[in-house]
Amino acid sequence: QVQLVESGGGLVQAGGSLRLSCAASRSIFSRYAMGWYRQAPGKQRELVARFTSGGSTQYADFVKGRFIISRDNAKNTVYLQMNSLKPEDTAVYYCNAGLMMWGQGTQVTVSH
Repeated sequence: QVQLVESGGGLVQAGGSLRLSCAASRSIFSRYAMGWYRQAPGKQRELVARFTSGGSTQYADFVKGRFIISRDNAKNTVYLQMNSLKPEDTAVYYCNAGLMMWGQGTQVTVSH
């Protein structure tokens, strides 16, 4: 049973923006800290941004000032607003819940 559903990936030119969405079941969204990770070809999966268990946010250094993680509790959805995208941001982006559950991933491709 799919419990994390991502959307919003696609192809964008460098400097452009995309917003990713991750819809979760209510039980997951209310119980676990949510976050976004990414994996580029030939590289390990890495943290992009996440909510901590205390509700604060944590960002990877390479996205600070460009990406914003947010959540809509009424919709059980977490978002990743990605601005000033760079070609090196190209990766499959995964939604995560509690460091245990993963979405299917959504491809983000940034062209030069």
